[in-house]
Amino acid sequence: MQFIDLKKQQSFIREMIEENIKKVLDHGMYIMGPEIKELETNLAEYAGTKHCVACSSGTDALLMPLLAWGIGHGDAVFTSPFTFIASAEVISLVGATPIFVDIDKDTYNIDPEKLDEQIERVKSEGKLNPKLIIPVDIFGLLADYERIEKIADKHSLLMLEDAAQSFGASYNNRRAGSYGDAAATSFFPAKPLGCYGDGGAVFTDSDELYDLLLSVRVHGQGENKYKNDRIGINGRIDSIQAAILLAKMTLFENEIVLRNEVARKYSEALKPMLVVPHIPEGNISAWAQYSVLANDSDHRDKVTAGLQKASIPSAIYYPIPLHLQKAFENLGYKMGDMPISEDIGSRVFSLPMHPYLTDNEIDIIAKVIKSI
Repeated sequence: MQFIDLKKQQSFIREMIEENIKKVLDHGMYIMGPEIKELETNLAEYAGTKHCVACSSGTDALLMPLLAWGIGHGDAVFTSPFTFIASAEVISLVGATPIFVDIDKDTYNIDPEKLDEQIERVKSEGKLNPKLIIPVDIFGLLADYERIEKIADKHSLLMLEDAAQSFGASYNNRRAGSYGDAAATSFFPAKPLGCYGDGGAVFTDSDELYDLLLSVRVHGQGENKYKNDRIGINGRIDSIQAAILLAKMTLFENEIVLRNEVARKYSEALKPMLVVPHIPEGNISAWAQYSVLANDSDHRDKVTAGLQKASIPSAIYYPIPLHLQKAFENLGYKMGDMPISEDIGSRVFSLPMHPYLTDNEIDIIAKVIKSI
């Protein structure tokens, strides 16, 4: 059994993928070929935004808006500690200070009430300048943007949606990628929409930001590549990866439906035994992961060991919250500062999740867990 079955997906579009790659080989524009603009147009249309800038990774998709906005030393950027390090890493890379905000116990996304409290605290201390909020759509579920957008407006802060795990998700028919002043997503192979290498994209409705992102993506380029107007990065995406994504997008909308059907069947089977994901009304998750909670860390170890014995893969996202990572020890956080993130990190584990997981496979997984 596969944790993510990319070969099954590929079997439906193999000929299209090969044909798209052949076109790249024929025209020879391996970087920033015509596939890039076509992909950006399709992605922006899907997300419901005016602009999309495809780039080299989800991390660069987070980094590029920070560079474009001039976020840096002395600035405070608020984000979740219960996520992959890239969400906070980019803050430190530009010289700003990550301010971690604990998560909601049901959705595992940033807690809006605690966010407001942390912004007020930083403002009252006066040591840092609050500049930006980076909410993370963890496991494919959108953060509570109705409340977060109001908080951003209240404090006159920018907002960057971290949609690395949520592309394809929606709330009341408004899709991931369309929230905040900009949004970033990832096309890492394991993501709901993934290429066969690294890739990412930034979304925005701002013409000004769009122009800055185009410059930042190519070393801060100005009128030509030997005129540099700002500090940028090498953030370009390869034409072959764009060609692969164009083929995958033909399946994507239906795959979101299939992912939600898999998740529904999982939850029905597992609810008596584990804490299953909570999806607030109006939300459709992209189900980047299907994550459940054990009673405690010992219970999790017992269940995951039993699954491994039955040749069923599992994974733990994320066992050590970012505020306790060595990379951020200079910030002075300690155990107990983010109790919800710490508790969830000690109990959470993820089961196989992809659109083509069969009813029989779900039944086998549920039976193994029940036997444990």
